[in-house]
Order: sequence, then structure tokens, then C-alpha cells
Amino acid sequence: MIILVTGSAGPTGQAVTGYFAKNGHTVVGVDKDDVDLLDRDAVRALADRVEAEHGRVDGVVHLVGGWRGAPSFAETSLDDWDALHDLLIRTLQNVSLAFEPLLRRSGNGRFVIVSAKAAERPVAGGAPYAAAKAASEAWTLALADALKDTSSAAVIVVVKALVNDAMRAAKPQARFAGFTDVGDLAEAIGGLYDRPAQEVNGTRLDLTQ
Repeated sequence: MIILVTGSAGPTGQAVTGYFAKNGHTVVGVDKDDVDLLDRDAVRALADRVEAEHGRVDGVVHLVGGWRGAPSFAETSLDDWDALHDLLIRTLQNVSLAFEPLLRRSGNGRFVIVSAKAAERPVAGGAPYAAAKAASEAWTLALADALKDTSSAAVIVVVKALVNDAMRAAKPQARFAGFTDVGDLAEAIGGLYDRPAQEVNGTRLDLTQ
């Protein structure tokens, strides 16, 4: 398959790209140094390049993210909202709009975002983050509706937070309770191809349960 991974340079991106590459798939990894995902024309050019080289895309795993919070609700900075809007929403919009036509041509495509339990249960100091994640979920569900008559699916994977080996090494005494290892996330995303597209389209795969 042809798999596009955005945010590929970080630990999560490396785990996902490694998983698909190990299983024999072609991975197109992009990070902020490769393409400005806030530039819609640049993202369209990326989609054109993938189409020219491969003719289709079978997976888009959108891993661009970030977190900002405040000590209390009243101390929330709307600058945090502006930053998270760009990171969590605008990049998703640009990527999904550019690659939806290519996903339609796949015989078994998947578009995946990683969301957080915070979208369901926001805390006082995390309003911008929770709202941005909720908006990202809504946008992805709209994409799922667009793909409902195709052989592709849009899926939301839900975690509390992610953990990787570097984080464990930095804090060897930490338990990271409820966190999802990036390797387990990668396997869960890969497992979405083992189920029919229409079965997973528009669903929320909760890895915290």
C-alpha cells in the first residue's frame, strides 16, 4: 500500500512509519521541514506529487499535534487556542481536502487521526486543547460521511496520552498510567485494514479501554 504519514519525524510518526515499512508498504513521510501543512497550496502540491508517483494513496495517518494548557479556566490564553487551531484543525483540513480524492481511488483506504479522551471530558485548564480535538473529530466524521459510498474509511483513534521509550528513559519512576505506547498505536492503526471499510468508517477506536 501507499501510506502517507504526516508528522513523521516525532516518536509517534517514527513508530507508525516503521510499522508500515516493516510490513512491506511504501511510506511517504512528511514533517514540517518537508511541507508546510498550513499552506493549502503546498499540501495540494504534495497530493499531486503522490498521485503522479503512485497513482493513489491507501492510507493517510495524520499525526500533527500539540498540547497547551493553563492553571485554571480563567487563566486560559486564547493564544493557545490560535496555536492549537492551526496545529490540530487547519492542518487536518488541508490534508483531508487534498487527499480525499486519492482515497476514493483506493480499494481499501484509511484516513486516521489520533484524538484524546479530553475531547469527551474537558478539564478546566485544557479548554483550547479539548475544543480543538473535538473540532478535529467532527471534521473527520464529515470526511467519513463523504467516504461512506467508497472502499475507504475515516477513523478516529482515541488515547489518553501517548508514551514512548525516550519518555520512559527520562522518567524511569513514572507509571504513565493509562498512556498508550506509540508501538501499540501503530499496530492499532494497521489493524484497521483487517476490518471492512464500512465497518470502521466513522468510528472512534478507544485504546484506553
